[in-house]
Amino acid sequence: MESWVGKIVYGCITQAISDFYTENPHYRTRIVFTKRDTQGETLRALSAALDLLENSKVKAIIGPESTAQARFLEVLGDKANVPILSFSTTPFSNQNPYFLRIAEDETTQFKGIAAMVESFEAKNVIVICEDTTDGREMAAYMFSAFQEKGIQVKHTSLISTSASKEQVGKDLHKLQTMQTMVFVVHTQPSLTAHLFSRAKELGMMGEGYMWIITSKTTNLLNSMDAEAIKSMQGAVGFRSYFPASRKLHNFASKWREEHYALNPFKEFKEVDSYGIWAYDAVYALATAVEWVKTKEFVSKDLDIVGTSLLDEMLRLNFQSLGGEFRLLNGRTISKAMEVVNVIGKGDRRVGFWMMANGGEFVKEIGKPNSSSNHGLESIIWPGGSETSPKRRMLQTNDKKLRILVPDFATFPNLLQLTVDPITNLSGVSGFCGDVFNAAFNALDYGVGVEIIPLPYKDGMSYDDVIEKISLKEYDAAVGDITITANRSLYVDFTLPFTDLGIGTLVHNSKKSTWIFLDPLSADLWITSACFFLFLGFVIWFIEHRTNEEFQGSARQQFGTTLWFSFSTLVYAHREKLQSNLSRFVVTVWVFVVLVLTSSYTATLSSLLTVQQIGMNQISIGFLGVSPLGGLVFNKLNFGGPKIEKLYSPEAYAKALTSESVDAIINEILYLKTVIAMYPSSDLSLIATASTTNGFGFVFQKDSPLAGEMSTEIAKMRQDGTLKTLEDKWLKRDSGHAVIPKDFSSPSPKILNLYGFRGLFLISGGTMAFSLLVSMVRLFRENLHVKIMMQILRCILRST
Repeated sequence: MESWVGKIVYGCITQAISDFYTENPHYRTRIVFTKRDTQGETLRALSAALDLLENSKVKAIIGPESTAQARFLEVLGDKANVPILSFSTTPFSNQNPYFLRIAEDETTQFKGIAAMVESFEAKNVIVICEDTTDGREMAAYMFSAFQEKGIQVKHTSLISTSASKEQVGKDLHKLQTMQTMVFVVHTQPSLTAHLFSRAKELGMMGEGYMWIITSKTTNLLNSMDAEAIKSMQGAVGFRSYFPASRKLHNFASKWREEHYALNPFKEFKEVDSYGIWAYDAVYALATAVEWVKTKEFVSKDLDIVGTSLLDEMLRLNFQSLGGEFRLLNGRTISKAMEVVNVIGKGDRRVGFWMMANGGEFVKEIGKPNSSSNHGLESIIWPGGSETSPKRRMLQTNDKKLRILVPDFATFPNLLQLTVDPITNLSGVSGFCGDVFNAAFNALDYGVGVEIIPLPYKDGMSYDDVIEKISLKEYDAAVGDITITANRSLYVDFTLPFTDLGIGTLVHNSKKSTWIFLDPLSADLWITSACFFLFLGFVIWFIEHRTNEEFQGSARQQFGTTLWFSFSTLVYAHREKLQSNLSRFVVTVWVFVVLVLTSSYTATLSSLLTVQQIGMNQISIGFLGVSPLGGLVFNKLNFGGPKIEKLYSPEAYAKALTSESVDAIINEILYLKTVIAMYPSSDLSLIATASTTNGFGFVFQKDSPLAGEMSTEIAKMRQDGTLKTLEDKWLKRDSGHAVIPKDFSSPSPKILNLYGFRGLFLISGGTMAFSLLVSMVRLFRENLHVKIMMQILRCILRST
């Protein structure tokens, strides 16, 4: 009874009884109001209710506001068949029909809060509730509402209602380090006042923060003192809405007059939602009593039965002080909630949350909505900004952001530590360093960075850097650090700012004078030459006896034969063949020459375009500090390579130019660096498939900086800044083209005799067959001539 809510409710109940019977003097019934003070204790509330039922024989009970007290009376009302009109805003089951909740269900606003957070594009929130059964239950409802919108509840802070100012400050400091900009507060006004007072002292009521308070506080905002309101400047709250009406205006005027008459020098406090609910509850109860009593007169039964009273309460539908009064399943129906902005000495309305049709924000009820500012009037956020916070300033308690940089990076174009000669402070440059500086400066956090070198020790790798960030020894790490799935379990990476995957770096083949001999193996060259000579011999043997072009002196016949056989290579032979055997032999041979020359041309083109890399039994180098070694070789399935560890760009270039290794495999950016630093070494990069995720900056788990830096990196890639920085540090000579990374060049193979043995067998067979037929013919001709000579000789002798 001594609390603000208790005084307001008591005053409104007495005022409602007076107003109701003044308006309805003809009613035959009157309700008698008996009060009990629970002093805020659950057991006292139960004891008072039992006393009222047993001794005072009451027919209805109004109250209480506490959820814990309401749960006890919920069961008691059913046992006694007495309606309980509760001010509790917590949702209850429908198992106890005599329990009527005349206050608004506070969980209905949680969907509106989630929709507001979503509209302002926040990805995560921190929820602050009381460390009570009711507080934990409400936290679970809020978690579900945010989950539906895909918003992460990063942390739920439960604060005791009896917590001291120091304890509240300690909890807030913990929340401050989580770098989240949206805080949703669902606590009673006294705890809310302590909370915002400490938040203001810690600098958490400045620009970049978004504080949302629920009706648990906003409905009683008028009861809070000026200092509490001052500390809450910029907060946004949801409040129960009561439409303007003449009845509400008259009541407020009468309330103001009575308050001034009793306390002319005391600051006036407007009546809150609990007072309006109490006023409406009395009107509803008095109306139901009159209707029940009238029916009982007809039945000659003068006792008011609890069941009849409950039935009449559930049938009521009238315009009350707070709008339409109607109970559905024993619960009041709410259609809208006010959205208010705490400004100056109080608050101002910025719109409404309409609960129908899934919910939406409007500036005025019943008027066309405007899409500007997400359907609300302009909101003045903490710090005085009228633009909705997209992110919050880093809160490091005047400390700089601690950035760890490995001092064992061996590629200066990628990462190098610098020291300012004036301030003696460390800095970072190189491609990785410049990308980080550009992205972080674009965020404009207003917080400095402290570069902390990590010196190299034996056995140290980049996994040690990841471990230090995961243990929160440092805020972030910058360097040529590869993104891997395992590392992502312990830290958060930004988007990659480099090419994805690994590449193969090779030394271009030397320009040999005799490179045109390379496409064919020696045995194939020799065999081809022999076949050209054999072809010439076969054609000469067949043609020289009858074809004048193959006749003449021995020298002429030898020259004509050689010219004919080798001219078939370019299809330039002009000698007319008379024998069908010769034509048959040449036709088969020309086909062989066609296949042979086509294969030769293709192989020579390959040798002149891409350097041949033997993937079996070659020597392969890789960066010693890089984690790629076994990972890459397993995925690329190299067959037993000889592995040499290389630790610097100089070692890369020296190993390739001296031909101690045939290829070097590593992250593409490392290889681009080598090409940029040694353009005269005649090196080429052949990219492979995307087997790695590129380089990224490292942040602590759940750090909002990772996401915001990723956004800036994406912008830099889109506007060409990344390309500009890459050209600055990794610009290549124009003669060193990089093959697209998804390209996989096949190794051109030397043509050998084994692959063409079939063709040579066919051609050789035709030549041998034609030669044999020609020899048989010659033999037969010679034999015929010899016989004819013998016959002629015999004839001559006889003559």
